[in-house]
Amino acid sequence: MELLDIKRSVVVVIDLQGKLMDMIHRPPLVIAATNRLMQLADNFKVPVVLTEQYPQGLGVTHPEVRSVFDGLSTTTRYVEKLSFGCCGEPKFNEALAEVLPGVPPTERQVVIAGIEAQVCVMQTVIELLRRGEQAHVCWECVSGRGQEYVKHAIRRMYQAGAVITNHESVCFEWCRDSQHEGFRGMNRILREGQLN
Repeated sequence: MELLDIKRSVVVVIDLQGKLMDMIHRPPLVIAATNRLMQLADNFKVPVVLTEQYPQGLGVTHPEVRSVFDGLSTTTRYVEKLSFGCCGEPKFNEALAEVLPGVPPTERQVVIAGIEAQVCVMQTVIELLRRGEQAHVCWECVSGRGQEYVKHAIRRMYQAGAVITNHESVCFEWCRDSQHEGFRGMNRILREGQLN
């Protein structure tokens, strides 16, 4: 697996919704790290896709997460879905093609945040890998109901070929060099706030 490239990367935030957010393992960390990941994507002009699983029943995206998403200046897409894995929703596949025009699917690098690790996140990651796309899973941006479920889901994604990473590694790979124009903005974002 190779380092991330800003020209081929997209951040996908999966189903950080409603009452589920109160039930997952370490919600404050997931929210803070995901928001920081989206801000870093914005800093490097990496597109962000946000999904919701049946919001009429599960509720809408957590307000803190939605506020950051709505404030992004980079290219964004919102996708409502019924399939657990994002790849089962045609609008999701269309969104990936729209935000990374000219990038063949086998060259895409999909950076993943979201819940639940053992359901929607895992199904999305495995389907992306099956299609030949890269999946980079930010462990601190991914959770589910129960620490053991999360641990074993991340292990299964790793066994399937996903890269298990974190938002700081992601942004430093996007930056590559302290002379990059996004370096100062990246440092400012990383210094702001404390992750729990």
